[in-house]
Amino acid sequence: MSNKVTAKVAAELIAHEGLVREAYKDSVGIWTWGIGVTSASGHKVYPRYVDNPQSLKRCFEVFEWLLRQKYVPPVEAAFRGHPLSEAQFGAAVSFHYNTGGIGRATWVKEFKAGNIAKAQATIMNWSKPPEIAKRRAKERDLFFDGKWSNDGTATEYPVKKPSYAPDFARGKRIDIAAVLEELFG
Repeated sequence: MSNKVTAKVAAELIAHEGLVREAYKDSVGIWTWGIGVTSASGHKVYPRYVDNPQSLKRCFEVFEWLLRQKYVPPVEAAFRGHPLSEAQFGAAVSFHYNTGGIGRATWVKEFKAGNIAKAQATIMNWSKPPEIAKRRAKERDLFFDGKWSNDGTATEYPVKKPSYAPDFARGKRIDIAAVLEELFG
């Protein structure tokens, strides 16, 4: 299987995640940047991006690298022998980026066994905390019905200082389609 992260796949995932162009502390105090990137990914975030906002292109280049290195291979392994459409691949990568659980997800096993209704139902078992249920429903609808939810935009959040927390109240929608098309083609 050789699925490709396309601009459409990247836009879907980024729309779910959001974007912060400089380093911030996540809800448990981990320095994070871009589209949920931490130093644990192998890309050094702290102190590189503290008070050092990056261009959309740079944020997306690192995101693409991270997908290629850490997230696409487990998705391909989980669905080996079961070709995926672009929509299915996008939903599966988004699910894995958020949960890290593609290899142990019951919904994947049910899908591969041909139990589609059960797979559609069990993907929603991954809805904790409750705020994630809307994202999971969008991934379900994309995987099983080919229904894309992105519109080529994402929410970008500024960083509050001195706390370095994302300022969710001041998030704004920005157009990301052109930069993604340039990088992902």
